[in-house]
Amino acid sequence: MDTPKKITDIQTASIVISSIIGVGVLPLPLFAVRAGNTAAPIVTLIGIAISLFALFIITVLGMRHPNKTIFGYSEEILGKWLGRFCNIFVILFFALLTALGSREFGAVVTTAILRETPIEVTVLVMLLLAAITSRNDLNTFAYIHTFYLPVIISPVVIIVVLSLQNANALYLQPLLGNDIGDMFKGSLTIASLCQWSFVLTIIIPLMLNPKRAMRTGMTGLLIAGGILLMLVVASVAVFGAEETKKLLWPTLELARTTTLPGDLLQRMDVVFLTVWVTAVFTTLLSGYTFICHALSGLFRLRDHKIFSFSLLPIIFVLSMLPGNLLQMYKVIEFVGRFGLIVTIGYPCILLAIDLIRNKRGKRSAPTNM
Repeated sequence: MDTPKKITDIQTASIVISSIIGVGVLPLPLFAVRAGNTAAPIVTLIGIAISLFALFIITVLGMRHPNKTIFGYSEEILGKWLGRFCNIFVILFFALLTALGSREFGAVVTTAILRETPIEVTVLVMLLLAAITSRNDLNTFAYIHTFYLPVIISPVVIIVVLSLQNANALYLQPLLGNDIGDMFKGSLTIASLCQWSFVLTIIIPLMLNPKRAMRTGMTGLLIAGGILLMLVVASVAVFGAEETKKLLWPTLELARTTTLPGDLLQRMDVVFLTVWVTAVFTTLLSGYTFICHALSGLFRLRDHKIFSFSLLPIIFVLSMLPGNLLQMYKVIEFVGRFGLIVTIGYPCILLAIDLIRNKRGKRSAPTNM
């Protein structure tokens, strides 16, 4: 029997980047501006810092247990039944996160592109595509993310750079906001957009060198965070804080106002939406794959394919629960902030208990005379 190939550092970083850059990039500047006005870049930076801390915790746990996913070592740390109980909450949260992501995708497509198409159709098609692709193993999963990464990043960076020709530096002043409470809430919302990096917890055991997971994961998150920060800065610098608040999807409007030099292409939003659909696919694929592998670990199954299509109706029903766009984004913000308890609080508890157990084990170990 052939030994399965291992996931390289570049593939791991690609997974982190393309998982984060997804459906949330469209309303990202709006979330940041509502929280901090002209201090939106500071709000974004704080959110990225929170995400780096979360990634640091899950990476430390993964490096301490390099042969197991979080669903394996959590049962060792907390005990079999308590660990399984907590893991169920993690699975439910990511099922809801994936459902809301697919619903947001459907809302954008039916509003901006296919206005005569029912939202149920667009959501179902994307979920079906994610379900079919999730049947592959994690090595193929890594290849998919690596292949699409340049397609996702390049147009976004080009749009941001070209849009800066219409920027006004005065729109970014003052740099600091007034309401610290609102800024912190906004930072939590930004951090919630980066929660997809939690997929790293099932990737570390397959890495070629798990000891380099920290550097690789941090590099991926910093690149993704840098792109998110560029989008916020460009949106505020071009539209201004007050105008950005009136835009439902500021990033899409930014693409519409951008043209290539020489008017070679006057509708950059068409290119951006094409790239954005690909980015949404990789993000939802990460969530869907994570849930399938989590359930296979929970039920001690070797094959995760059994859950690929059985999950589809559940996630589809969850995605249809929000009534309209405003309600949908309220639910997304609430679920995202609450989810930080799952993606930051839970790993912190696991790491603390794991460290305490190891210290007690060393103290109780007999010394050689």
